[in-house]
Amino acid sequence: MSKPNQKERTRAQESTSAIERLYISMRHLFSRGFYKPMGVSGETLRKSLLALRPEIYGSIAEKKTELNGLTYVIERLPEGIEECQFINLTADEGYRNSNFKVIIPPKRRRNCYRIDKDQMNIEITRGRSEIYDILTHLTFLFIESHKIKDRVMLGNSGEKFIREWTHLEETVIYNKSLSDNERDVMIVHLASILGRTYDEVYDSYNAFGTDENPNRFLHLMYWLGKLAINEVVHDKKRSIKFSSVLVDEIGRHYYGEIWANNIKKTLLDNGLIDRPIHIISANMHSVMNTIYAKNALPKEAKENNTFELFELLSNSNSESLQSKVKNFASENGLIYLKDTSGTNINVQVIDTNKLDVDATDFNKVNSIDKKPVIIVMDYAFGEQAYETMDELLKPYKVNDSEIHLNVESVSIMGKAGILEGGKGDIMIPSSHIFEGTADNYPFKNELSKNDLEGFGVEVFDGAMVTVLGTSLQNKDLLKFFHDSTWNVIGLEMEGAHYQKAIQSASKIRGNISENVKVRYAYYASDNPLETGATLASGGLGMSGVTPTYAITQKILEQIF
Repeated sequence: MSKPNQKERTRAQESTSAIERLYISMRHLFSRGFYKPMGVSGETLRKSLLALRPEIYGSIAEKKTELNGLTYVIERLPEGIEECQFINLTADEGYRNSNFKVIIPPKRRRNCYRIDKDQMNIEITRGRSEIYDILTHLTFLFIESHKIKDRVMLGNSGEKFIREWTHLEETVIYNKSLSDNERDVMIVHLASILGRTYDEVYDSYNAFGTDENPNRFLHLMYWLGKLAINEVVHDKKRSIKFSSVLVDEIGRHYYGEIWANNIKKTLLDNGLIDRPIHIISANMHSVMNTIYAKNALPKEAKENNTFELFELLSNSNSESLQSKVKNFASENGLIYLKDTSGTNINVQVIDTNKLDVDATDFNKVNSIDKKPVIIVMDYAFGEQAYETMDELLKPYKVNDSEIHLNVESVSIMGKAGILEGGKGDIMIPSSHIFEGTADNYPFKNELSKNDLEGFGVEVFDGAMVTVLGTSLQNKDLLKFFHDSTWNVIGLEMEGAHYQKAIQSASKIRGNISENVKVRYAYYASDNPLETGATLASGGLGMSGVTPTYAITQKILEQIF
C-alpha cells in the first residue's frame, strides 16, 4: 500500500527540484545580463518547465498548442511582444518622458514600450517576482512557438511549408479582411496547424479578437511561428536582456522606499502620523465601499441589502454610482494617493475622525476616543510585499529625528488558490510556509474560521504555502502539500513576505509594537487540483463579491 504514496511523493520531489532549478537558472541569467531563451543558455529553463508541467500551462509538454495557457500568458504580456526578436527588461529609466506609447498588459500593472518593430522594453519596478513571472511566461510562449514551427515546416531549409501556413501568412501579411466563410476557412487551417479542434480554435479566435483587430489571434499565431522559423532558418535568435540599471537596483528597495515615504509625508502633512494606524492590504474598492457606500447612496442602500448594494457597485455598468461613493469618501476623510513611485501600488488613507461613525454598522468598542487611521494599500506582487511592508513599518525620518508609526494592526486579504473547496470559498491561515526554503512563519491570526462562517461560502483554516510563482505549480506538488502533515489549504505569493516584514519590524528591529495584531484571510480564485478550475479558466466574476466583502467587514469590525 505504501508504493503509490512513495511514487507520488517522488513526483512531488521532482517538481520541487524543477522549481528550484528554474529559479537558480533565472537568478544566474539575471546576473549574467542577457540570454537566448531557445539557445543553450535558456535550455535549463525550458527543460525545467517541461519537467514541471504546471497546471496553468496545461498541455505544454504535448505536441498540440496549449490555448488556455496561451490566453493566460498573453493577458500578462504587452500586446505585440510575439513580433519582437529582442526583449529588454529595464528599471524605470524615463521612457514615460519619451514619445513611445506606453503599453499596459490587461492583467498585469507594468509599463511596456515598443521601441521598434523588433524590440519590446518592459519596465520592472516590482522586484524579482516580476522578473520570474515574465521569464516563465516568455519561456512558455517560446516553447509554444516552436511547436507551431515544427508543424508547418517541411524539412529544415525554410523553403517549403504546409499549405495551411501559406494561407495564414497571406492573410496576416496583407492584413486581409475576412468574410464569415473566409474566417471559417482560416480557423480550419489554424486548427490543423495547432493540433486543436475547430471549436477550440474558434473560441480562442473570438476571445482574442477586438473591434479594432478581429483577426488578432491569427496574427499572434503567425508571428509566434514566424519568429521560431527565423531562429532555425536564419539564425535570428530571440534574446532577453536585463539593463545595467535594473541589475544595480534590484533588491535595494528603491521604489518601496519612495512609496512608503510618500505615505508617511501625507500622514505628517495631515496631522495623522501620531494616531493609531491600521494597515490593510486589499483592493481599492471594498474598504471604501464598506465604510462609505450606505451614506453615499441612501436611495440604493434602502432598496438593496448590504451585499446586494456591493454587487451593484461591482457591476461594470455602475461607474456613476462608484463615482458618487468616491466623491463622498473624499469629502469624509479619505485621501487617495495614486502611485508615482513605480511600485504600481495605490493607497487610500482614511481619517476615521472625519467619519459619521454613528451612521455605520460597526460597534466602536475598539476605536472610542482613539481616532484610528486606516491605510489601505493595493495588492503587492510576490517579493514586493516584503519591500513595501518593510519600508512602510520603518520610522519616518524628519530632519534629525525619527517618528515611529503607532501601527496597531496589519490585515492582509486577497485572492489565493485553494486546495480543498472551490472558487469563492474563504481560507484563514494559521501559518505561512515559504516554498523552496526552510522558512516557516506561524502567527496568531486575529481572524478565525467562526468569524467568516454564515456568509454562504465554505471556510477552511490551516497552513498556506507562499509560492515562488502561482503559474509554476502542478498537481503532484500541491497534492503532497495538501495530503501530508503540512495540511496546506491554499497557495498564494505574498503571505510569507508580509509576515517576514512584520516580524522583523516588531520582534527584532523594534520599529513597531511587539503587540501588533495581524489578520490574514484569502478567498479562492481557483483550485489548481481540479481540471478546468485553474487561473487559466477565467476570473471569479460576481461570485467574488460575497467573500471579498465578508472578509472586509470582519477586518473593519475588529478595527472599530
